[in-house]
Amino acid sequence: MHSDAIRIFVTGGTFDKEYNELTGALFFKKTHLADMLRLGRCRLNVKVRTLLMIDSLEMTDAQREMILRQCVRARESRIVITHGTDSMRETAAVLGRGLADGGISSNAIAGKTIVLTGAMVPYTFGSSDGIFNLGTALAFVQALAPGVYVSMNGKCFAWHSVRKNRQLGIFEAAV
Repeated sequence: MHSDAIRIFVTGGTFDKEYNELTGALFFKKTHLADMLRLGRCRLNVKVRTLLMIDSLEMTDAQREMILRQCVRARESRIVITHGTDSMRETAAVLGRGLADGGISSNAIAGKTIVLTGAMVPYTFGSSDGIFNLGTALAFVQALAPGVYVSMNGKCFAWHSVRKNRQLGIFEAAV
């Protein structure tokens, strides 16, 4: 790990959805991350790379493995991944198991802090939780010990002990 920068990988999700006022459909155009960092007055050294622009319900196992490979290859030791909330836990599990598997990915990912975050409301809606979640993920990735985490709603959870509470629209500790 040779960089003091924070790597941000974009994968899509509600974070980056747009709203078609004519049809009412949500769709992807481009990431809103640069605008969010600017509006949040971020002064961190971040390097952004878009990996995917999809709804996390459509994410495949092969795409999760690709995210793992990108984390392994990243020169940065701190990584934030913007991700859809519906399958964030599954991607975190692939990364967490990659860290713990004792194989090549385990060695390459050891010493890295990886935080997944997302939004329940699209950024373009104005009432989005995305900027808050991004800001807290950027803070957590700097403060936490190496490992894989999910950061939502101002809280942070280890990858293996988190779940999405769909009724309340929050993430919480899994029992």
